[in-house]
Amino acid sequence: MPANDGMTVAILGPGGIGGLLAALLSRSGHRVICLAGDETAQALGTKGIHVRSGLFGDFTAPVEADTELREPVDACLIAVKATALDAALTRVPPTVLGDGLVVPFLNGVEHPELLRTRYRRDRVAPAAIRAESTRVAPGEIEHGTPFAEIDLTGDPVPDDRLAALAQVLDAAGPTTRVHADEAATLWAKMSLLAPFALLTTRYALPVGDIRTGHREELLALVDEATAVSSTCGGPSDPAQALARYDAFPATTKSSMQRDAEAGRPLELDAIGGALLRAAERHGIPVPVATRLVGELRAAGH
Repeated sequence: MPANDGMTVAILGPGGIGGLLAALLSRSGHRVICLAGDETAQALGTKGIHVRSGLFGDFTAPVEADTELREPVDACLIAVKATALDAALTRVPPTVLGDGLVVPFLNGVEHPELLRTRYRRDRVAPAAIRAESTRVAPGEIEHGTPFAEIDLTGDPVPDDRLAALAQVLDAAGPTTRVHADEAATLWAKMSLLAPFALLTTRYALPVGDIRTGHREELLALVDEATAVSSTCGGPSDPAQALARYDAFPATTKSSMQRDAEAGRPLELDAIGGALLRAAERHGIPVPVATRLVGELRAAGH
């Protein structure tokens, strides 16, 4: 479907990322249906979504909202946390979704296979987004980074479907690229995210303090994550990951750390647990990751 034709897009989880994408797509002329609980759905359906963004401006966009998908859509963007995925999927019955693409913006590497047991295998198109965006209240989104970039992939998904969605997302605002190798795309994010999330959360420190006060541990953990990533088809250069961490503003916190500070459930299993399971499958020793995941679990996470 060309970008100048209106798509109908469902957004499952209109929080920081989902709300931002919903508002941008609506502003771009597409029909957007947000799927959420009663209270949030009522608020969004009444007042739309207001975005404050240095990159995209301050604007309010109208959206439709419901507690469940009740008609086919061209794509359903899934923007819930991994901890809420199972419960959230009850809002998107496979028989209703039909031929629509399922586009998860989730951390980790195991969710595509889970989704392919529920929806059509050749319609699950995983995505990764680089942006910090926060829901401060229902329908109130603050996008804090001077960038928003999406990597879209999906090995069994027809190229024309990926290209059409990428065109629509790119035209709406976020720089969007299609990547041919699903494993490489997912592990590129995972191998960077896992050390960052585990260390900042374990020590309750921003990345600046981690890379100075815990650098030896960071180096060891990056080596472990890169070894697993390389075996699974992802990036294999630890120096590249370290350069990314060193470029982060010193005060940067991981989303897992923010969840811990707020007392929310952590995506520890989707990130740390998935790293350990992949390492075990391939016989790769990951002692630092194993210890950190164990300590976080022992702390009640």
